[in-house]
Amino acid sequence: MTNQVPISGSKGTPVSQPRDRPMDWLRGEIDRLFEDFGRPASSIFSFGNRSPAAPVPAVELVDDDKAYRLTAELPGLSEQDIAVSIADGVLDISGEKKEESERKDKGYLYSERRYGSFHRQVSLPSDVDQNGITAQFKDGILTVTLAKDENVPARSRKIEIGKA
Repeated sequence: MTNQVPISGSKGTPVSQPRDRPMDWLRGEIDRLFEDFGRPASSIFSFGNRSPAAPVPAVELVDDDKAYRLTAELPGLSEQDIAVSIADGVLDISGEKKEESERKDKGYLYSERRYGSFHRQVSLPSDVDQNGITAQFKDGILTVTLAKDENVPARSRKIEIGKA
């Protein structure tokens, strides 16, 4: 008896795949990946994203001597589309983009509405001065500067192990 597991084919039709042939399953998944690869996306925040998970912007956190610098790539957005806040040592970056277009052509009205949002949270190091946080937005890049609190003791130390 062959164990059959229903999976979706590339056209959304159910297909049966034997469990005892994992390489065939893997080959099918890779084929599906390449079928999706060539599809155009309007931006990293693809409206109508087929994935159930919301898109998340790429971020980078860099430590220099006096501050941390966090950058987030947010193409196609403006500073009015973005919100930055902090609570309980967690930096919260969120945003929403709404696009609406309407045009009339040969007696027909074409109307499109597209919406997309994102939400990203970053746990901050313990030596961040929460009153010394600033944010700037230019050319699709959000830069958040997180000043260090010099009164916070060192974050790491070696602990000696004694005999019991």
